[in-house]
Amino acid sequence: MVLYGPPSSGKDTVSAELSRLRPEYELFQRLKAGPGRTTGYRLTTAEHIEQLARDGELLYRNSRYDAAYAIDTLGVSTLVDSGRIPVLHMGQVTGVRAVGAFPIPWAKVLLWCPRDVTEERCQGRGDNDLETRLKVWDETRRDLLDHANDPWSLVIETQNLDPSETARAIDQAVQGGTAAEVRDIARLVG
Repeated sequence: MVLYGPPSSGKDTVSAELSRLRPEYELFQRLKAGPGRTTGYRLTTAEHIEQLARDGELLYRNSRYDAAYAIDTLGVSTLVDSGRIPVLHMGQVTGVRAVGAFPIPWAKVLLWCPRDVTEERCQGRGDNDLETRLKVWDETRRDLLDHANDPWSLVIETQNLDPSETARAIDQAVQGGTAAEVRDIARLVG
């Protein structure tokens, strides 16, 4: 499953709730090279990510917050082969598309919250890079508008549901094989 959304839309919180709901859900730990948060990542070097790219072993890579991130084929395969449901956090629609190359039935879930909610949540948890996160929120909104015809299995406005309700809705969509469809993105992101 892919959880796409702007900063503070609830990806981490919802992932934890999904794991409580069903132990098969496991947060995919992206490769990361660079500064910032280390929790939830497999730390590596930019050279290693580049080598994996040359070897054709990456599904997607991007840069943000002065760091390089990557989703490797082996990492996803390992989870799938062990009977787990990988939960990938994404912030770019091109990344959501790219991981679709891995041959499993991906549920694509868009978690959304307004900019003021992102700001409030970031301040509430003491993020020291608020302006950067708000800039990324703006980029995410633009990304969605630029790809308004991309289909989503589920769209949830996280300011309207608590994390456990959100996790249950996502689980129902995954278990039911909810087909992705084009949503009214312009209305959603205002």
